[in-house]
Amino acid sequence: MLWGVLPLGALGVAACGPGPHPARSVVFATGADLQSINPLVTIHPFARQVERYALLTTLVRYDAALTPQPYLARTWRWTPDRRSLVFTLVRGVRWSDGAPTIARDVAWTLNAARDAATGYPRLDDLSAIAFVNDPNDSTVIVRFATPQTDVPDVFTDLAILPAHLFDSVPPERIRQAAWNEHPVGNGPFRFVLHEAHRRWVFEANRDFPAALGGPPRLDRFVVVVIDEPSTKLAALTAGEVDFAGIQPAHAAFVRQDPKLALLTYPVLLPYGIVFNVRRAPFADRRVRLAVTLAVDRREIVDGYLYGFGTPAYGPLPPDVQAVAPPRPIPTNPDSSRQLLGGRRVAFELLTVGSGEAALEQMLQAQLARAGFDVTIRQVELTAFLDRVYGPRHDFDAAVLGIQGDLGLGYLQVLDRISGVAVRADPIAAARVFRDSLPVAFLYHARGVQGMNRRVQGVRMDLRGELPTLTHWWALP
Repeated sequence: MLWGVLPLGALGVAACGPGPHPARSVVFATGADLQSINPLVTIHPFARQVERYALLTTLVRYDAALTPQPYLARTWRWTPDRRSLVFTLVRGVRWSDGAPTIARDVAWTLNAARDAATGYPRLDDLSAIAFVNDPNDSTVIVRFATPQTDVPDVFTDLAILPAHLFDSVPPERIRQAAWNEHPVGNGPFRFVLHEAHRRWVFEANRDFPAALGGPPRLDRFVVVVIDEPSTKLAALTAGEVDFAGIQPAHAAFVRQDPKLALLTYPVLLPYGIVFNVRRAPFADRRVRLAVTLAVDRREIVDGYLYGFGTPAYGPLPPDVQAVAPPRPIPTNPDSSRQLLGGRRVAFELLTVGSGEAALEQMLQAQLARAGFDVTIRQVELTAFLDRVYGPRHDFDAAVLGIQGDLGLGYLQVLDRISGVAVRADPIAAARVFRDSLPVAFLYHARGVQGMNRRVQGVRMDLRGELPTLTHWWALP
């Protein structure tokens, strides 16, 4: 059942222009506020896309084939020892306050991210950097402690900030910086307005240089916050928003509407059961393996995701080249029972929410067949983060999805959660996860978006929802 549609004023859409759909504006619904628009502190996946595709620029960006391409850095080269990476920046890029974007901005951003006091979520990805230098306004030199093989993935994700607005802010105060409320960017869109838990409004930067792609085709890009799935779907079908994330169960409904298109695409968002190896029963690898054998991933993908996903046996989807290919472990409840030696093993499965917990109930039934007595414990998000990510690590096992990255830096986060020692080297880290099984990976999700067909030029892929944002245009 779909509940009544929110009026335009409630969504904050009407203020964008005359009527619900100004011809050159697009409204994108998200389930939660963007948390922060500061790339040094945010962990919100969609906020990170807004940062690198709308408001700000990154040194390097991926093309559709996930090959690094020039962006703010028009060229780069390695020194013969592969320990220094020299970037040459595009000239003529300006911040929205008129100041030029220069090498000092890049050096400041990278050095701030490397400072543990800042709290940058991908700090571990920068651990190989020895120093960053800006010998002139258009050159940045990144020196590594050891030889490197490729441009680090983190350089495609960390958007550059204006040093002249941040260099007087101590690292521990960056979360409270004035810039966070009124961000000054250098990307294809400029910040206009933020109303907490309601909307973000961005307008086209008509001075965005041709060398970086030129100005966007849209005049405005609006992100509205709608946290209830059925309300979000109703707003999409009523034409109040142009994009809305869709639950797999609603996909058939969207397909039946001639005004709408259903977009489905791979995302780097693996889901799994994370084990706390610091305590029983999961200090024993045999018990971790027993859970891994008991889980029927195909049943989860077909029954819970309605086919919008792929079974997961490792940290990267099967269509992404893995640095250490996983060993698929087929479902085998009999082998799981043998590992348990006929005993029943009880544990608490922690998860976020207060509803039906359909995935968790499916896991509970699958594991019961193998000899596990699982108690599902649902808690609200703050309590979940405290128990799983906090210093006490007060959980037996937890179901979670985590934003991945091609460099596998996110394995360091799972390392801290599970308690398995993982080295910074991504190949070694992937091997530890493959062999020690601190996580029983369940599935690789696919993004599912409903889109108003009036919006053209859209491509969503492993890079996210917004990589082609500057090419979008809208019919009246």
